[in-house]
Amino acid sequence: MSASVLTETQPAPPAPTPPSRLRAFARDYLSFNNRYLPPLLITLILLVGQVGFGFLESFTRTLLAIGASILMELVLSRLLLRKWPHLASSYITGISVGILLRSPAFWPYVLCSWISIASKYAIRWRGRHLWNPSNLGVSVMLFLAPATVASLSVQWGNTLWPMLVVWTIGSLIIWRLRRFHICATYASSFVALAFVRSLVTGEPFLAQVAPITGPMYQLFIFFMITDPPTTVRSKRGQILVAFLIAVAEMILRLNRVVHAPYYALFLVGPTAFMIDLWLRCPAPTPDPRARREPTPATAPTTA
Repeated sequence: MSASVLTETQPAPPAPTPPSRLRAFARDYLSFNNRYLPPLLITLILLVGQVGFGFLESFTRTLLAIGASILMELVLSRLLLRKWPHLASSYITGISVGILLRSPAFWPYVLCSWISIASKYAIRWRGRHLWNPSNLGVSVMLFLAPATVASLSVQWGNTLWPMLVVWTIGSLIIWRLRRFHICATYASSFVALAFVRSLVTGEPFLAQVAPITGPMYQLFIFFMITDPPTTVRSKRGQILVAFLIAVAEMILRLNRVVHAPYYALFLVGPTAFMIDLWLRCPAPTPDPRARREPTPATAPTTA
């Protein structure tokens, strides 16, 4: 019997059963690979912190920061890249600005969001932006407008419950990103270097290590130094950079720099990322052995 006859008599394989709507929704929106999960989790931090402890200046300023961030992302992406952007990143930037920034005025929230998003398009090297957007925006505002702008500090006091919220939600995100080693390296380095600062300054060790228990440091550790687009690729490199950020922060603290963690990441992170890009993607050099095409002035004439 011919193969064609066998093919004709064989029954067709059953069509795959389409997943149920509930299962498809869980796969697309509740899985740890979903890009909307980090924005949802950081929104949960914002809501729990505000409802339970009222640490925001106002929801109006935070919404203003989010709106300004999204608007700038839409405008720049359409003008420069000719496409509509995915807004998860700009939403996280805006909400981070709203959480971390403190000012009685409205304009710092808008300006900080615009600076943060614009840095992604204006400060690039080899096709990549170098700074964590919210870190750059907050650092610039703290440096240029210290009389008007401050950073999140003691709005949650010494209460343990909001810290547990940040730890739980931050751990979910870091587990998804596989970057626990960055958080652990920075935290352990901070504690060890706090002991060094205590020896140098003569101040109590607990006073030196206390800042890491505050809300700003929790957000800094979980959501800023672990930013995937602006961290080096290798695990060893990420551990080294986290340690160097802690060292730079110690030096700044010894010089009485108030916003030492932001400035330490601002200085160390992009430098390390540029070196990593340079080592991984060296600029192409012309091959001297390659045959050069004749220029029009010296091109041979044909008969």
